[in-house]
Amino acid sequence: MAEKINMPRLSDTMEEGTVAKWFKKVGDSIKEGDILAEIETDKATMEFESFNEGVLLYIGIKEGETAAVDSLLAILGEKGEDISKLIEKNKGNNKENTTELEDNPEKKIDDLELLPSSISRNVEIITMPRLSDTMEEGRVAKWFKKVGDQVKEGDVLAEIETDKATMEFESFYSGTLLYIGIKEGESSPVESTLAIIGDKDTDISDLINKTLIKEDINEIKNANIEQVVDDNIDNYEKNKDNYAEESALIYNNLSIRIKASPLAKKMASEKGIDLNKIKGSGGNGRIIKRDIDSYKGSSMLLNDGKSISVGEESSKSFPNSQMRKLIAKRLSESKFSAPHYYLGVEFNMDNVIAFREQYNTLPETKISFNDIIVKACAMALKKHPEVNSIWQEDKISQNYHVHIGVAVAIEEGLVVPVIKFTDEKTLPEIGSLVKDYASRARNKKLKPDEMEGSTFTVSNLGMFDIQEFTSIINQPNSAILSVGSIEEKPLVKSGKIVIGNTIKLTLACDHRAVDGVTGSKFLQTLRSYIENPITLLV
Repeated sequence: MAEKINMPRLSDTMEEGTVAKWFKKVGDSIKEGDILAEIETDKATMEFESFNEGVLLYIGIKEGETAAVDSLLAILGEKGEDISKLIEKNKGNNKENTTELEDNPEKKIDDLELLPSSISRNVEIITMPRLSDTMEEGRVAKWFKKVGDQVKEGDVLAEIETDKATMEFESFYSGTLLYIGIKEGESSPVESTLAIIGDKDTDISDLINKTLIKEDINEIKNANIEQVVDDNIDNYEKNKDNYAEESALIYNNLSIRIKASPLAKKMASEKGIDLNKIKGSGGNGRIIKRDIDSYKGSSMLLNDGKSISVGEESSKSFPNSQMRKLIAKRLSESKFSAPHYYLGVEFNMDNVIAFREQYNTLPETKISFNDIIVKACAMALKKHPEVNSIWQEDKISQNYHVHIGVAVAIEEGLVVPVIKFTDEKTLPEIGSLVKDYASRARNKKLKPDEMEGSTFTVSNLGMFDIQEFTSIINQPNSAILSVGSIEEKPLVKSGKIVIGNTIKLTLACDHRAVDGVTGSKFLQTLRSYIENPITLLV
C-alpha cells in the first residue's frame, strides 16, 4: 500500500524546506533508513531518512524547489501501484489550504501571536520538533540542561522519544535556558512549548502565562466544547492587542474558575481528585503537577508501601510511551494480518552444557546458551531460506543472507537489535554483539540502523525461568523462535531412566509464507546443530 512522505519539520521554527538534493530517483527501491534527500531548513541542510520501505513512485518536490512543512514530498509503494488518486487528492488539498484560515476558526486560535512587545527579541521559544514524518507527539526522555544553564548553538538539549526512536535534540540558539515547558517523562504534541532560551535575567513570566493560556484553550477544544470557544472568536479577533483580557473573557464564559495546568487537570481526573480541595503552589496559586503528586486526602493507610485513602478505590495510571504505542501498533498489525501457527519441540541440552563449559575455558571467552542457539538458528536458516523469508502481496522473498534480531526487554517495552550476517559470526562475536546491544538498548543508545533489516527473530525468556511460551512474529519476518529455560528432568535413554537436561522451543510461523512441513524441517535441522554443537564450528 502506498505511503505518503511529507516535508518534515526538521527544526522547531521550520515552516518550509528546500530540497537541496535527491539521493534516489523514481523507480528506485527504498529501504527503511535509506537517505532520500538533503533538506535545507531555516537553520541548516540536513539528510532526511526514509521510515518506510518500497519503490519510490513519485517525487512531489524537485531539487531546488521550496515547499511548506507537511507538503507532499514523495510517495513510496509497490512497483506499478496506481497512485494517481493520491496525487490528485494532494493537489486538491493544496487549493483548500489557501482558504484554511478563512474557513477554520480553530486555526486562527492556534496561530495567534503570543509574543508581547515587551519581551526581548533575543528570546526564542523552542517547540517540540517533528523528528519523523509520522510523529504527532514526543516524550522528553532526558534533559541535558537545566534552567539557568548557558546553551550554545549545537549543544544537545534533550533526548526526545518519538514513535520511531529516541533521538538527541540540539539547540539552534545560544543563550540562557530560561524555561522548561515539558519535564522528563512527559509527552506533548508536536509544536508544544519545549523550552525558552534568551538573555540572562530576562523576565518571561508574561510570555509563560500566555503560553499556558494557549495550551488551556487547546485543552478546552479537545474537551469537545469548541463551539463555546468559536462563539468568542469574533470578540477575540477585535481585541488581539488585549490578549489577556480576551482570554479572561473566554474563561469566564466557560465558567472555569480553578487555575490548574493541563497536566494537573488530567492527573486529577485520572485519580478522581477534586481540584477544589487542592491549594496550588504555582504562580498566582495555579495548581501544578507536584500539587497533585503530593495530595494525600484524608484517612490514609499503608498499602504495599503506598498511602491511599480509606474506602477509596486506587490504581496507578501513566501515559504510554512512544515506544509502547509503536510496539502495540506493530504487534497488532502482525497478529491480525499474519495467520500465526506454532510448532513446539523439546531438545536435549546435555551436549550443549558440556560444550559451553569446555568452550568457556578458552582465555577471555564467555558464551551463553542463547549465543549458541542464535548461531544454530543462523546455520539452519542458511539451509532453509523458505523460513528466512518475507511475505508480500504479490510475491515471497527468500533471503539468502541471515540477519537475526535478538529481542531485548527494556523498561519501556521491547527492542530488537539485529546481528547482521549472523551465520558468518563466531560464537564470541555473537556474544559480544548481544551484550553490547543489550547494554545500549537499556540506555537508549541504539542507532535506528541497528534495529533494522532482521530476517528472523529469537526471543529468550529462559533466564526468567519461563519453560515455554509463544511470541508474535516481528514483521516483516515470517517466523520467530521462543526459547524457554533449561530444565533438569528424568529422561528415557536406551530403555533406562536417567537424569538429563532439556529445553522447550516454540517456532511461530506466518502460514502465508511458511508451511507446517517447511517449519518442521527447519526445526529438525536446528535440533541437529543444538544436540551436536560441535557442528557449529565446522
